[in-house]
Amino acid sequence: MKCRHCNTELKLSFIDLGSAPPSNSYLSLKALSEKEVWYPLRVLVCEKCWLVQTEDFVKEDEMFSPDYAYFSSFSTSWLSHAKKYVEKMVVDLSLDEKSLVVEVAANDGYLLQHVLEKGIECYGIEPTHGTAQAAKEKGIEIIEEFFGVDKAIELSNLGRQADLMIANNVLAHVPDINDFVEGFSILLKPNGVATFENPHLLNLVDRNQFDTVYHEHYSYLSLTSVQKIFQSNGLIVFDVEELSSHGGSLRYFAQHNVTGVRPVSDKVQAMLHKEFLAGLTTKQFYGGFQEKANKVKYNLLIFLLKAKSEGKKVVAYGAAAKGNTLLNFAGVRGDLLSYIVDKNPAKQGMFSPGNRIEVTVEDHLKKDKPDYVLILPWNLTNEITDQLGYIRKWGGRFAVAVPEFSILE
Repeated sequence: MKCRHCNTELKLSFIDLGSAPPSNSYLSLKALSEKEVWYPLRVLVCEKCWLVQTEDFVKEDEMFSPDYAYFSSFSTSWLSHAKKYVEKMVVDLSLDEKSLVVEVAANDGYLLQHVLEKGIECYGIEPTHGTAQAAKEKGIEIIEEFFGVDKAIELSNLGRQADLMIANNVLAHVPDINDFVEGFSILLKPNGVATFENPHLLNLVDRNQFDTVYHEHYSYLSLTSVQKIFQSNGLIVFDVEELSSHGGSLRYFAQHNVTGVRPVSDKVQAMLHKEFLAGLTTKQFYGGFQEKANKVKYNLLIFLLKAKSEGKKVVAYGAAAKGNTLLNFAGVRGDLLSYIVDKNPAKQGMFSPGNRIEVTVEDHLKKDKPDYVLILPWNLTNEITDQLGYIRKWGGRFAVAVPEFSILE
């Protein structure tokens, strides 16, 4: 396989998680009696541009189908994050009723609803029908298509260029990353700003976040790789922020590399230097990650088997893609993990891909009173332990598996 950005032959392995179905392909009761397609889940590193990427197996439209089940608005912390971002950008960029804001991968309108509240014109681009429909019900204009150069040219020709373009946790989700980024350089006004957020590769490695590896995430990004990709496609990173969201993310601020007027912040070079000192541009940085993931798998299985032998019931909270990566990698099934609770109605009554564990409502947990609740979306641990704190009344305890298995006190 060759690098998706620079076409260099890929030889350096990062991690091999065996095989799994697409992590958001939840199954209906009827689908349980039908075939389920699994794909290899291996990640490689480009030693020229340092883009970390999955092997090519799954097509984009197979993963982001009309019944795609990830709705951003079911995380209260993420909603708060989005609202604060909008408030900041309105002030920093002096956005008003004459401005135009565009979000690519607008999901269910979790962010653009706050732009509308400010009286600022906006529209979203979102290819998955279920989430797009939820955004439309909030009064947001949504274009239900994938984004790239062709769509950017079409919208630009219609006079729909943006003062601000937003792409939160989507840059990693596109197979043709050059086409996607070039689309931004086309649809962005000459003095416009584009912001991108995604988990930081440094944190993925340092904090053993191997469960964020799944087929939807074609790329695992650093400023080192993003800067190269942007420069090749007409953009330049002029600022960068470290965020706590999704286990530690970066927010990149980009502008046209020719017409952009904002000075490049010292924080850009500081982050590049930080990545360099960490060894991100060396083979050694990527070694040993497999063993850390294996250790989590073994410790999770030891816990589940011990609980089973003692007659203790373990359930999970959060039917998250990262949870499906973990459970399928570890080979966990419903005999060890009774069910998964999630507050997203689109997932309730479904079965998680691969492991086929039932997803159910929170009331089930309240009535069942399990001994342990395994938190799968570890990035929301505080939010979930607050929400489910009542389990302690019957002696219930919380556990997390990543970055290392632990039972929370």
